[in-house]
Amino acid sequence: MRGKVYLGLVHYPVYNKGGETVATSVTNFDIHDISRTCKTYDVKGYHIITPVDAQIELTKRILGYWQDGFGGQYNKDREEAFSTTYVTESIEETVKGIEEIEGKKPLIITTSAKTYPNSISYSKLSEKIFDDDEVYLLLFGTGWGLIDEVMSSSTYILEPIRGSARYNHLSVRSAVAIILDRLLGEN
Repeated sequence: MRGKVYLGLVHYPVYNKGGETVATSVTNFDIHDISRTCKTYDVKGYHIITPVDAQIELTKRILGYWQDGFGGQYNKDREEAFSTTYVTESIEETVKGIEEIEGKKPLIITTSAKTYPNSISYSKLSEKIFDDDEVYLLLFGTGWGLIDEVMSSSTYILEPIRGSARYNHLSVRSAVAIILDRLLGEN
């Protein structure tokens, strides 16, 4: 059922270039662009996931400007885009919040530039989303990707986005837009 899709942008736990588990910084572009993309594809909630107090405070201040402040009054389209954008401190908190709203835990779908044994195609996941009554949480990693423990705890891992070149390192904003279009766009 298309109306039960959520998205999480994970800033911790993710890998850095050296393979260490780190927390990455929330970026203004990710807040704005992914909020707009999620609203365009009718994602029920976009969760920016970070445990860093300063990042939480900054993100809430930006969201407040567009949700309740002058920005929302000035630009109603942006206010609408931010109406379902939230900040949460962890994946677990995000899952718990979704479970409280929906009455059941979401299936965790992760993304990666690599292929895994439990990888699923976009067409198969899209069919599931449209045909069943499950709740879905799509997790996107920042930095150099979600840590292995998060990947191994997911129900499915989406197959990588493949372009026509060997290079494969899209910005997370681009990946979100491509994936949401493949999963939720016009059939």
